[in-house]
Amino acid sequence: MTGRLDRAQPYAIGMFRIVVGLLFACHGAASLFGVLGGAHGGGTIPAGTWPGWYAAVIQLVGGGLVMIGLGTRAAAFISSGSMAYAYFKVHQPEALWPLQNSGEASAMFCWAFLLLVFTGSGALGLDRLLASRSRDEGTRQRTRKTATASA
Repeated sequence: MTGRLDRAQPYAIGMFRIVVGLLFACHGAASLFGVLGGAHGGGTIPAGTWPGWYAAVIQLVGGGLVMIGLGTRAAAFISSGSMAYAYFKVHQPEALWPLQNSGEASAMFCWAFLLLVFTGSGALGLDRLLASRSRDEGTRQRTRKTATASA
């Protein structure tokens, strides 16, 4: 049983990454473009306002990159940091516990992205696809050099 679960782990991480990235990107799209109910129940965040607009850009771009698995570790690191900032500057001053201060989403996103910093993109991500192409190209070049040197 453990062997099967271990073999499925990259796919589970990949699906986790896709869902977390999509949900995070939706928050950014709602704040920036007013879709999906808009920011705080309607409307958009005015461009350039600190910290809301910048957080929304990080949510949209970071969530999109994490979702497709491109630059996953870096995008997840920045996204995790933005959610830690949101929790401690916006939510935590209201009350200690996330349930009391409405900071559950910030806390969960922060820890979910931090996990992805350490696990990477898992399966189904562009990171893995590009890495395998790069390895294949490197192998082809070494094979050509060896064949040329032998001739």
